[in-house]
Amino acid sequence: MSGHSHWATIKHTKGAADAKRGKVFSKMSKNIILAVRDGGADPTTNSKLRDAIDKARGADMPKANIERTIKKASGEEGAEKLLELTYEGYGPGGTAVMVDVVTDNRNRTASELRKIFDNSGGKMGEAGCVGFMFEKKAFFTVPVTSVDEEKLMNIIMEAEAENMEQSGEFFEVTGIPSNFHKIKSALEAAELKPEVAEIIQMPKNMVEVSEENAKKVLNLIAKIEDHDDVQNVFTNGDIAPEIMAKFAEE
Repeated sequence: MSGHSHWATIKHTKGAADAKRGKVFSKMSKNIILAVRDGGADPTTNSKLRDAIDKARGADMPKANIERTIKKASGEEGAEKLLELTYEGYGPGGTAVMVDVVTDNRNRTASELRKIFDNSGGKMGEAGCVGFMFEKKAFFTVPVTSVDEEKLMNIIMEAEAENMEQSGEFFEVTGIPSNFHKIKSALEAAELKPEVAEIIQMPKNMVEVSEENAKKVLNLIAKIEDHDDVQNVFTNGDIAPEIMAKFAEE
């Protein structure tokens, strides 16, 4: 699972640059709008909205912006037009790619993503072409410096998590998606703040990627992530940490 954790780290490294372009706030706003549409404007009763607000705060979105977006979403007809979709495709080096989007125009988004794949050495496929290679999981990363391993194991087992393992500077915790909030609440109750807390598309098997192809894969993913409608990108490419580190510095 190391490939995903490295990419999760790189996503957060890229976050600051994305914010400067204003893209990340737009993506956070869509999450909030969808959450309000699906479960109402009260975060105490709408767990999806709580998660969206937490992510927005994690991206340093101002409180005023968050409150304005919630208020706007409560009466926004445009929210009904937003669609949550997943596109699938192939990347360089035999990798598989899953792309989660929120869009008000599926044809436009599909066309633009197909162009990104084609221009970056990949190919967008039909629904289901690589989806069987992934499974949805609740995923959390907790800094190893913040908690004793045995204590964390006890916490997450009580919350019915499935697995925990150390990857570099983080403990990675996984569970079934329906237990996401139970695990997250258990971590928060223990005053542990996960660096990553998301429902992800976890690869069932990783594909080792050469340095030459790794740069192409990272370039493809970076271009996909830069698209305004894209919320998350997942790949089964296993890329060495030192290559990821080089990319983070670019």
